[in-house]
Amino acid sequence: MRALALVCLGLLLALPAVAADYVALPGGRFTSVLPADGKAAAAQVAPFRLRTELVTNAEFLAFVKAHPQWQRDKVARILADARYLTQWASTDTLGDEVLPRQPVTRVSWFAAQAYCESEQARLPSWYEWEFAAAADATRRDARADPAWRESILGWYSRPSSTALPEIGGAANVYGVRDINGLVWEWVDDFNALMVASDSRDQGDPDLLKFCGAGALSMQEKENYAVLMRIAMLSAMKAADTTNNMGFRCAKSD
Repeated sequence: MRALALVCLGLLLALPAVAADYVALPGGRFTSVLPADGKAAAAQVAPFRLRTELVTNAEFLAFVKAHPQWQRDKVARILADARYLTQWASTDTLGDEVLPRQPVTRVSWFAAQAYCESEQARLPSWYEWEFAAAADATRRDARADPAWRESILGWYSRPSSTALPEIGGAANVYGVRDINGLVWEWVDDFNALMVASDSRDQGDPDLLKFCGAGALSMQEKENYAVLMRIAMLSAMKAADTTNNMGFRCAKSD
């Protein structure tokens, strides 16, 4: 009986702490700011499912309690830098300054990937994220609309020291919330988004390191907000954490 109980406990720990909602996206052929062939080829995205909301502090807290190797005092430094989850009051307490429904930040790529695995999921690829982020409330691709682009650029005027809002913004046409305008988001292949060859060696990852020359090969340059995300991601290392980097998970269909 004891052995059976231990097996059952192990299965419970493997389950996600919260039953997250995932929505189906159809995928398809679309023009990415990063051409598939490095020149002009369109990207092809297979159908996939995406988490409708960002992972929250409460959800990640439940994850580290179930998987204590990801608590900030136990995680290996090769997997997360010294700022990992330092906004929390303690290793297993959010505290008064951190809201349960805020998106979790100061998480490394390694930690984000581990969380997604606990939901039998993974981090989305850049093309998957870009495909979902191109939509607004009524259109699958709103990127040609100057007003849409301006609304997204407005987010960049918010000081990074400002407390993050809670999740739950208006959904886009797919039912995905807060994919623009709340936090930066990890993607699975972030280290393949090469904007500048030396961008990973430029100090504080909270500062945006954007190399204009490196962007000349990119398409859709008017979508500056998307290019800024690529610049940010290409400046990161997998163990880095920042005040405004969160994540959501995806699943292959």
